[in-house]
Amino acid sequence: AMLLMALIVITHLATTSTQYPVVEDISDKANHVMAFYALALLLDFSFPDRKFGLAKVSALLGYGLAIEFIQYFLPYRSASLYDLAADTAGLLVYWFSLPVLRQVPWVRSRWDFETGKN
Repeated sequence: AMLLMALIVITHLATTSTQYPVVEDISDKANHVMAFYALALLLDFSFPDRKFGLAKVSALLGYGLAIEFIQYFLPYRSASLYDLAADTAGLLVYWFSLPVLRQVPWVRSRWDFETGKN
C-alpha cells in the first residue's frame, strides 16, 4: 500500500503544474535521488522474496523514463536525461546502503525471506 501511495504522490508531483514550496525548496536532482531511494526501499520491501536486482531496478528506471516521457509533452514541465541520472543515483544509494540496512534490527527481517529464515 505504501509503494502504491508513493507512486501516486511522486507521479502527481512530477506531472502537476502546482508549485509546492516544501518540494521546490529542495534541489530538483536531490528530489529525484530521495524519491527513487524511497521507491527502491518500498519496492524491495514489498517483494521480499526477490533480491534487489535487475528486475526491480529495471521496473523503477522504466517508471522514471515514463515520467520523463510524460513531462516532454507537458507545457509546464521539461524532460531531462539528468533527471533520469538522478533517479539512477537514488537507486545506487539504496543499493550501497543495503549492508547498513541489513544491520538495523527492525528491518533486518526483510532479508530473512532471501535466506529462508522466515
